[in-house]
Amino acid sequence: MFEGDPTATTPMTPLVPPQPPVRKSGGVPAGRLVALGLLAFVLAAFTGRIDFGALITTARSYLDQAAPAARTNTSSTSTDTAAVAAVKDVITRANQAQAQAYSRNDPTLMRATATDSYYQELVQTNQGIQSSGAQSIELVTLDWVDVTVSGTTAKATTNETWRTTYTDGSVADSTDRNDYTLVLQAGAWKISADVQPTTQIISPGTGISPVVTQPGTPASVTSSSSNWSGYAASGGNFTSVTATWTVPTVSANATGADATWVGIGGLTSRDLIQAGTQAMVDGSGVAYTSWIEMLPQSSREVPLSVSAGDSVTVSITQQSGNDWLIAMKNNTTGGTYNVTVQYSSSNSSAEWVQEAPSVGRGLVSLDQFGVVSFSGASAVRDGKAMSLSALAAKAITMINGQGQAIAQPSTVSSDGSSFTIARTDASSTPQTGTRRRRP
Repeated sequence: MFEGDPTATTPMTPLVPPQPPVRKSGGVPAGRLVALGLLAFVLAAFTGRIDFGALITTARSYLDQAAPAARTNTSSTSTDTAAVAAVKDVITRANQAQAQAYSRNDPTLMRATATDSYYQELVQTNQGIQSSGAQSIELVTLDWVDVTVSGTTAKATTNETWRTTYTDGSVADSTDRNDYTLVLQAGAWKISADVQPTTQIISPGTGISPVVTQPGTPASVTSSSSNWSGYAASGGNFTSVTATWTVPTVSANATGADATWVGIGGLTSRDLIQAGTQAMVDGSGVAYTSWIEMLPQSSREVPLSVSAGDSVTVSITQQSGNDWLIAMKNNTTGGTYNVTVQYSSSNSSAEWVQEAPSVGRGLVSLDQFGVVSFSGASAVRDGKAMSLSALAAKAITMINGQGQAIAQPSTVSSDGSSFTIARTDASSTPQTGTRRRRP
């Protein structure tokens, strides 16, 4: 499906500690995704990876850059063969329906092949793509990788290339792996989720400097991303991450969104557990919320009120096995939110990020957040608590489709755990070529 956020899946069901993991879209996403819905961000129905998060995009390798040979799992029975064929047919028709729904501005064309919750996500996806300036979307290629059917559920993996034509005449081709989940409802297969686990990629830095002054010393451009800016650390087993930041004051003059978060995993792996705050600008003002996300589930809002200028501390800590404690505190108001979730993590990295959220296959425009300040950034690696500097975390600069820096981190301060991220004056436009999106 035309989505873009590896974390953009169906909305999470409410988490009740210590309930099994119900995180969003990285991702990345839907999550990072939000589900971080693009419209959710831009038009106020935030669902999906963070796909907040879904883009997607810190040194994640091109796991599927070369499309694997088509492989379809079928059993020897004619019933299974028929079921596999039916699953393929639904996905094919769903992709066609999404493109037709977009061109005709008629979202109901997508209803027949999707569950109710996933249909709502697709509606938000198309609305978000439209708000990003896309004139048309077109499926160019669809390659089957794997299809398995088990009773009333099915899994399917494809490699899909979608072409987006923008109103300014630019064209972007996006090739992503899609991991579909389908359910059998009233004798018909319907798609309930679509995760794109390999869209979060970091490319070599371009060396382009920001066009506004960074309050600190700008970090050198070593890695660039279409939707992440901040720091990431790897090279060990990470069991905790924390940071404090000031919720930025976002301009209400232009639609867009931003998400500030800490997370574990997702840099070079498909898993990512994250939590943070976000702002959405939809023309009627700016809405600030808090959220948690666990790829490939969709992100969900949590009942911690935040406002511009508030100091917020977020930590994610592994308790034992797959039990994780997510602790969030509004230091300004004294409000707190704590939840224990179950999540299988690679423990492979830690991140401190300011993100342009994504949904489906498109990024939300990055809003004008000014500057966000991080402090107390640290993580536990291999059983030892370490500052950002001690972890040798690498800086990530967010760039637009023209390779211009749109969010630039500063160098880490002398205390080893503080830095700022500044929004530049460069426009937040979709990237041409393979578009990299988060979590």
